[in-house]
Amino acid sequence: MADTGVTQVTEVTTTNAIETIEQAQLQERPDLRPGLTVRVHAKIREGEKERIQVFEGVVIGLKRAGARSTFTVRKVSFGQGVERIFPLHSPSIDKIEIGRAARVRRAKLYFLRKLRGRAARLREKRRPAAG
Repeated sequence: MADTGVTQVTEVTTTNAIETIEQAQLQERPDLRPGLTVRVHAKIREGEKERIQVFEGVVIGLKRAGARSTFTVRKVSFGQGVERIFPLHSPSIDKIEIGRAARVRRAKLYFLRKLRGRAARLREKRRPAAG
């Protein structure tokens, strides 16, 4: 085979380049699952000031997409349902505290949107007895 003088260059595909950039942006977060009650401490900028706002509710859905992963938290505030979607690896999230764990059989708990009051409660997950 004759040498044509053309050297082969291995191309970096765009998906590999994006993944390598995203790896540096991933942050250490607790393992989230649907049915967990969480307290999300989000940083809020108001003009020049920055403060922490706590949003407590039930995780009703997760979207796993590397650095673009998000989770949806639902709470009822003054009788009105409020949902907020948080980027999981965002620097605007100070910390995530995990509270109660509920026993659920679905990945997305969107059925909670239609339920009111006591019907919207989830059964608590049993913890192994210490003893």
